[in-house]
Amino acid sequence: MKPIKISPSVLSSDFSRLGEETKMMDSCKADMLHLDVMDGNFVPNITFGAPVIKSIRNCTAMPFDVHLMINKPLRYIENFRDAGADIITFHVESGSPVAQTIERIRASGCAASLSVRPKTDIEEVFPYLDKLAMVLIMTVEPGFGGQSFITDTLGKISSLRAECLRRGLNLDIQVDGGINEQTIVDAAKAGANVFVAGSAVFNAKQPSQAINNLRRLAKDAFKWSV
Repeated sequence: MKPIKISPSVLSSDFSRLGEETKMMDSCKADMLHLDVMDGNFVPNITFGAPVIKSIRNCTAMPFDVHLMINKPLRYIENFRDAGADIITFHVESGSPVAQTIERIRASGCAASLSVRPKTDIEEVFPYLDKLAMVLIMTVEPGFGGQSFITDTLGKISSLRAECLRRGLNLDIQVDGGINEQTIVDAAKAGANVFVAGSAVFNAKQPSQAINNLRRLAKDAFKWSV
């Protein structure tokens, strides 16, 4: 059974209480914390950078799942490693040479992850799968939280999981965007095992229960032999 992981997105947290929110996710036993870095160019929004991530690193031992939605991320890998990133995800569409950026992430000591927008063919990541720890399939257009899950992305998840099985690769497949108790079932059935959840966790009356429910639903739905 592939481990199911829930990665709450701080994009839906109260930024004025980011340290406290981080500690809360730790106490709720989230598997990792998803940190969306946006530059206002690659996506039409600006969030935060390495200094903010570094400021909360001592609040938790949870892995930091850093998602770079920025142009030319190759320039900043060491900055985010030094800030405390454990996983660094960048986009195939981001303007940096993909193979070189993956190697830079791996050399930095972080796990390398590659992401695609909803309209990008999943085959774009296939040449790099043997160097990756994870692939992130965006299930909304990146840039803003609170969007609805794009069901057309389910086929991409299944195609990627099938390719990993064909090649004997034990890869994590992450999905990000519109994840709730309904969509997580569909995504897990398609082959995803890591789920970024924002409002479904941070807006819940009991975040710990929300995380447990999401994890249980995904575990029951994931039927792939990995």
